[in-house]
Amino acid sequence: MTSVLNARRPSGPTRHRPLLSRNSSARRGLRTFFGIVFVGIMLFPIYWMLNASLAPGGNSLNIQLLPLQPDLSGYVRAFADQGQNLVTSMIVAIGAAVLSLVIATPCAYALAQFPIRGSNTLLFVVLIAQMIPGIVIANALYTAYNSLGLLNTLTGLVLADATAGIPFSILIIRAFMESFPKEIVEAAQIDGCGHVRAFWSIVLPVSVNSLITAGIFSFLFAWSDFLMALTLTTGQTIRPVTLGLYNYIGTNDTDWSSVMATAVIASVPAVVLMIAAQKYIAAGATGGAVK
Repeated sequence: MTSVLNARRPSGPTRHRPLLSRNSSARRGLRTFFGIVFVGIMLFPIYWMLNASLAPGGNSLNIQLLPLQPDLSGYVRAFADQGQNLVTSMIVAIGAAVLSLVIATPCAYALAQFPIRGSNTLLFVVLIAQMIPGIVIANALYTAYNSLGLLNTLTGLVLADATAGIPFSILIIRAFMESFPKEIVEAAQIDGCGHVRAFWSIVLPVSVNSLITAGIFSFLFAWSDFLMALTLTTGQTIRPVTLGLYNYIGTNDTDWSSVMATAVIASVPAVVLMIAAQKYIAAGATGGAVK
């Protein structure tokens, strides 16, 4: 009789399992709720920027919570007034990203794979270069550019914006190339490849994730640059969109829809680039974390 009662009586863990399951579901639901709230708070300024860009008449005082009557005239004026500045920013950002990769990739490979005396000191100098305030670099470049005739030129802006991308690219690419097996390069050299051929044909294809990561961040550094553009451009012919938007606010204090439309348009390339390359960024940023 006792054995029958024991067989029918549920065990202790079985009785508490539904309660634990409900508690876990409640905690997950609470975390999800707070996550949605925090994401909504962070994204609300972006939504309000998009909403203000669609406001009819450019009046920012009567913007509704939902754009029930969207007006695209702000985007038409933004493209007409800031189209050339967007092209300038695109050229400068692409040029700075390419220049950063061209310089940083062989430097990172040399620091990671070759027994160079003082490599740690060189890496420390690279870190120090990122700690220098941008206004110091901008003022120094202005003095040099004034003598070299590089003020108000695309070449000058590309070189200036690359000063932020090159140190960061060296750190990112070097972290990945430190984990690159030297035996692969040595095997290629045994088959007749020189250092340059092995670097071009073997190392670079394997390092594509870190190269994309460094290139994207270098592009974003140049795309969002304001200080270099403000210091090194004194005319109207060469003007990135960040500087154009800054001047646009002063001349359109009653037409905020075109100002916000310019901000939205300027944000699109960075957003699209990050979404399209997020898997490469995640792989490139963690490529050198585990050896």
